[in-house]
Amino acid sequence: MNPYSEPLADLIDVLKRLPGIGAKSAQRIAFYMLRAEPAYIDALVQAIQSTRQSVQLCPRCNNYTNLPVCDICAAARRDHAVICVVEKPFDIPAIERSGHFHGTYHVLHGALSPINGIGPDDLKITNLLSRLKDEHVQEVIVATNPDVEGEATAIYLSRLLKPLDVRVSRIALGLPVGSSLEYADEVTISRALDGRTPL
Repeated sequence: MNPYSEPLADLIDVLKRLPGIGAKSAQRIAFYMLRAEPAYIDALVQAIQSTRQSVQLCPRCNNYTNLPVCDICAAARRDHAVICVVEKPFDIPAIERSGHFHGTYHVLHGALSPINGIGPDDLKITNLLSRLKDEHVQEVIVATNPDVEGEATAIYLSRLLKPLDVRVSRIALGLPVGSSLEYADEVTISRALDGRTPL
């Protein structure tokens, strides 16, 4: 027998689907929401709806933005001749926190994983190739995660991009194998960028 009323059980079930939220965390969040001020819950709902309605992919780099082109792509002070390729949008803040990279980014929205049925056509590679032609790019830094899928993606991009007369490099593996950029500290990312090697 379920100890919770149906609406509360439904809320807990929905919360459990969030990344990093288990059953106990979902229960705590649900009970917090029941006790929270109605104004807070209204603001939370409004923020989620507004984000879903106004945020889309930047047509240039595939990062999330509510503008026609994201802030990084639009910034004249960035070095547009260097593109850092990452797997997910949340990898960008990790690199930005290092204060060490001043180029632009390109988000693949995944990594090659034949076991999971993810091939090159499932990644945002086509507009990367367009950028190499249109933006006079000199270097592409591949900053995919140091796991099997990230390495496979780096090798694939290296083979794809090298004939296009652009320098292709890989961030140094100062990052622990099997970890994610999202959790790396600024010093580790700085050293990984400094120690990048040609592919």
